[in-house]
Amino acid sequence: MSTPQPSHTEIEVVKNEYSDRDYLVKISISEFTCVCPRTGQPDFATIEINYIPDSLIIELKSLKLYLQGFRNMGIFHETVTNKIIDDLRLACEPRNIEVIGRFNVRGGISTDVESRWSE
Repeated sequence: MSTPQPSHTEIEVVKNEYSDRDYLVKISISEFTCVCPRTGQPDFATIEINYIPDSLIIELKSLKLYLQGFRNMGIFHETVTNKIIDDLRLACEPRNIEVIGRFNVRGGISTDVESRWSE
């Protein structure tokens, strides 16, 4: 039985009270986990989300729960980083967004994956 993938529909958003201006929101999740699809070993990372909102902002508790959905999922670093940015774009339609996955050292190798999008 496969683990269901987290979806953008799990990310709640709220009205941006300052949509008339550009400002940067920086979110850091230091306890992100997923599983290596090849070895089944856990991968640990810090996920950094930097975005300039438009009319909506991300509700943080729902973001935490969404990200916990990757905990037992076998997924490559590049795939999970790009899935997160795609889901966040669908959920809040930001003016600009960047997601950085900083994956911890395992087997002597660390990985940073950076994905960006702007209008």
